[in-house]
Amino acid sequence: MGDSLIQASYLAAKETYARWGVDTGKAMDALKKISLSIQCWQGDDGSGFENPTGPLTGGIAATGNHPGKARNATELRSDYETAFSLIPGSHRVNLHAIYAETGGKKVERDELLGEHFEGWIDWAREKKIGIDFNSTFYSHPLSADGFSLSSRDEAKRRFWVRHGQASRRIGAYIGEKLGKRVVTNHWIPDGYKDMSANRLEPRTILLRSLDEMFSEQLNPLLNIDAVEGKLFGLGSESYVVGSHEFYLGYAITRKKMMCLDMGHFHPTEMVSDKISSVMLYLDELLLHVSRGVRWDSDHVVALDDELIALTKELVRGNFLGRTNIGLDFFDASINRVAAWVIGVRSTLKALLIALLEPTDQIQKAEASGDLTGRLAMIEDFKTLPFGAVWDYYCETMGVPSGNSWLVSARQYERDFLLKRI
Repeated sequence: MGDSLIQASYLAAKETYARWGVDTGKAMDALKKISLSIQCWQGDDGSGFENPTGPLTGGIAATGNHPGKARNATELRSDYETAFSLIPGSHRVNLHAIYAETGGKKVERDELLGEHFEGWIDWAREKKIGIDFNSTFYSHPLSADGFSLSSRDEAKRRFWVRHGQASRRIGAYIGEKLGKRVVTNHWIPDGYKDMSANRLEPRTILLRSLDEMFSEQLNPLLNIDAVEGKLFGLGSESYVVGSHEFYLGYAITRKKMMCLDMGHFHPTEMVSDKISSVMLYLDELLLHVSRGVRWDSDHVVALDDELIALTKELVRGNFLGRTNIGLDFFDASINRVAAWVIGVRSTLKALLIALLEPTDQIQKAEASGDLTGRLAMIEDFKTLPFGAVWDYYCETMGVPSGNSWLVSARQYERDFLLKRI
């Protein structure tokens, strides 16, 4: 597709949308302001740098053995840069604590400091991007029994409380260094594989641990915390301590941000349906955009019905300004850099579709009782030429349109990824 064809297609699409009262230029301007938090664990299958050859535990699993996994921070940052060059807009990187650079020295997780992320900070400052952060409560000897913050073992529990405290300080440190607020997310895998005889005690312990972890008041302009629930996980199929209900109650009563992960609920539950309820009680929301096949399998995000429903809910409810969007998937069976690009571009496409919807008209029809008109508009709008607007947006943002980005991704694979074998 040549530039002239993209331009002509866009002008035709612009006119089509204008008939509905939709300004395509305004939609693209809104999309430019959205910064997605792109997960580091797609680049190296979630192993991190603390013990990169060690086993993943806590329900974390990456399947596949496609060549080119990043083996260190330099390679991971190079992979990020290639992905960023193929994605329109200015976005963020999302780090876990196990991606610290300690100069080859053993540093326990409760002793991690902001200085162990100076390499990431310097790189982010150079690239003019932000960083978000995550505490890491899995893949560690002290979580081998399946429990961390809810452990009955006081020494283990205290260790994980200190790790959470250290992670929060690191988030604030990064925020101060970059002048950009950091969202620090906290998820734990704690739970039982089989039936639990006492569901209350671990949750009581978790409540106490979280209160201790969050006891230090940090500048919310530098760091803001989120808590993330889950229905079940590998090794915790029967009981997860940190359920959705537990964390929703905690977030509301302790004024923390709630993280809703698209893969962390029953397959018949839709995260898009939860947003308006959660937003009645919380100032901000963190979304982890993923794609569960059967369940929380963290497949690369695709432009499917639930993703579109999710982004439409954000626009229809005027929630974009109160929502932090991060990606959460990792697939080791395909080119990892291409997986980033596919997932992020799909998310941006869904946001563009939502921004191009005549929300006011549809909501007015509903409010007036014209349910026939509401359904007709929703259905008719599904076939409008958003793809022409997307291609034009990519061209104006200086990244490849259509499928042409894949040429660059494959060239990078030949030049760098395949040589890591």
